[in-house]
Amino acid sequence: MSNIRFLTAGESHGKGLVGIIEGVPAGLKILVEDINIDLARRQLGYGRGGRMKIEKDRAEIISGVRNGLSMGGPISLTIENKDWANWKDKMASEVMDSVPESVTIPRPGHADLAGHYKYGHDDLRNVIERSSARETAMRVGLGAVAKLLLKECGITIGSHVLSINQAFLSPYDEELSATEIKELADSSRVRCIDEESSERMIDAIKEAVTEKDTVGGVFEVIADGVMPGLGSYVHWDRKLDGKLAQSLMSIPAIKGVEVGPAFDNAALFGSKVHDEILPGKESYIRPSNRAGGLEGGVTNGKPIVVRAAMKPISTLRQPLKSVDLATGKEVDSRYERSDVCAVPAAAVIGESMVALTLADALLEKFGGDSMKELLSRVKS
Repeated sequence: MSNIRFLTAGESHGKGLVGIIEGVPAGLKILVEDINIDLARRQLGYGRGGRMKIEKDRAEIISGVRNGLSMGGPISLTIENKDWANWKDKMASEVMDSVPESVTIPRPGHADLAGHYKYGHDDLRNVIERSSARETAMRVGLGAVAKLLLKECGITIGSHVLSINQAFLSPYDEELSATEIKELADSSRVRCIDEESSERMIDAIKEAVTEKDTVGGVFEVIADGVMPGLGSYVHWDRKLDGKLAQSLMSIPAIKGVEVGPAFDNAALFGSKVHDEILPGKESYIRPSNRAGGLEGGVTNGKPIVVRAAMKPISTLRQPLKSVDLATGKEVDSRYERSDVCAVPAAAVIGESMVALTLADALLEKFGGDSMKELLSRVKS
């Protein structure tokens, strides 16, 4: 990203998380309450672990906003880790009199062993803390700022869960707006817009709890009101579908991304896939949106629809086999407090990553150092 840039810092059990977002035009109304709404949404969902009972995430705006309006400079946020009180001795930044016990057993599916290879950490706690999905709380906070920017330009974003394990969403009205989908999803314990399907997903999570296992699934993010012409087909690294895929893949445990029903489309004839173009009164009409709102890496005026597949959480109560790096012997992998299912939360994180990516593409297209300047260009 070159127009909207953001950076996060912090560890899972450190003092807190820090985030900076740069490139937000001056004059955008930003209230901390708007950020906290999304932080609370991320913490919900049937199948979450004990950490959610400890943390009640609330952001504090440190800089870049005055009297409720952005000033044009970098905006910084902090989120306190309430669990820090229980980890002071293990996660202190200063030199301690007693050295904390080292973690030497990597968990399969996590970054533990890969982090050992890359950074040479003998104590895997150094890997566990930063690679934790706890970091995504700050992404949601920064994404909330991007959503406020997009909303001023007529773009709204929503998400919902399509499947958890073998429980799939029943066919639904695809004419629902992003806002309607978001509201329906937020009323479900698993962020599924269909009540019967929600119950099947909850049953799948309950089975995983009984089996001391975990489950993954697929979520969908929809963006309405996206004007045509964002992105580019000219250079590979400016294609918006590529940027969206990368941003979603950066979420922990996401292992697959598609634009629209891409994998279903791959099994069909072209005549059943491509969206026809018809004349209309004010503009051209696309009677279908199987392209997911993007053609050639450029938005085509239809809603953007992207989907992401989340693998089952890697930490199991019934441990997998691993190796103790200190002895080289086979052992059971260690257990860190974890979720059974985090797909509903991942969908909210997906909204934020899509929002940050679209905000960057919007400013790439229209520019503007102030909201007044940006909105006049968007209108024209």
